[in-house]
Amino acid sequence: MMRDGCIDLAAARVGGRALLASDEFFAPKENLLEPGRGVFLEGKYTDRGKWMDGWETRRRRGPGPDHDWCIIRLGIPGVIRAVTVDTNHFRGNHPVACSLHAAELRGAPTAQRLRALGHAFVELVPRSPLTGHAENDFLTGSDARCTHVRLNIYPDGGIARLRVWGEARPDWRRITSTERGAIDLVAVEHGGLPLATSDQFFSEPLNLIMPGRPRDMADGWETRRRRDRGHDWVVLRLGRRGVIERIELNTTHFKGNFPESAGLKGCDAPALRGVATPLDTADWRELLPRAKLRADTRHRFVLRRPTRVPVTHVRLNIFPDGGVARLRLWGRPVDPV
Repeated sequence: MMRDGCIDLAAARVGGRALLASDEFFAPKENLLEPGRGVFLEGKYTDRGKWMDGWETRRRRGPGPDHDWCIIRLGIPGVIRAVTVDTNHFRGNHPVACSLHAAELRGAPTAQRLRALGHAFVELVPRSPLTGHAENDFLTGSDARCTHVRLNIYPDGGIARLRVWGEARPDWRRITSTERGAIDLVAVEHGGLPLATSDQFFSEPLNLIMPGRPRDMADGWETRRRRDRGHDWVVLRLGRRGVIERIELNTTHFKGNFPESAGLKGCDAPALRGVATPLDTADWRELLPRAKLRADTRHRFVLRRPTRVPVTHVRLNIFPDGGVARLRLWGRPVDPV
């Protein structure tokens, strides 16, 4: 879900959705946004042919357009830095080339409207050759905010997965006007991002700020067992500078491997942009003193008023190691939108 400081803006897990495709005869477009690289099941067939874990169109015959396409709504609007077109398990049936266009569209356009908005899509990846059974990576060089992408494949064939790597650019005017009460300032859909961690042996810290309840123990951040006197930690950037009022620390599914305790510190470093991590010498203030944790529990903490200061980054410390499912930092943005 993360690559070079970017997240997959189109992943189904964050709300990405394949809206419309020119054809999906052999395999549905929705598979493009699923986790993993796709699997291959020997001998599994449907009434339309070999079952494939991806999006696969029929062989083009006769007159008409020279390519197939699929329009996808990003789960998180943002700036697209790179794209991965994964043809895993597609060998003699992969497209020979692809291109990618993107647009910033208002609201939720209907299928008919999407078909009429072709002019709104701007080329990010020009027509480029594809290799079968491989992760094909392309850089974009764009700084435009996007909400939708259109993947074109030439002339037809199958793609296992599409990854749209980028930086979240949420609409904070809409968030602050529609959300009542405190907002989760570190949520990935609000622009939160893990920047550095002491360890992610079993699972990555991005899971901490994902939407929804954790599915299982793999859907969290879990470190290896420490054999020294230290402790594990993760530094996260908030989606927006704000004052944290309440903390939720969730150890759901972690039973024999939850941390003994945890604490939270914050620093106010608005000058830091992108994926730069505050130094240890930064003015880290204690927001939540070290508190004992329990297994498989949603812990809730209310911050004392003296600790309610604006912060841009937080550091979650867990003692000595273990797994945490979710971190929610409920508060209020302080900078004008």
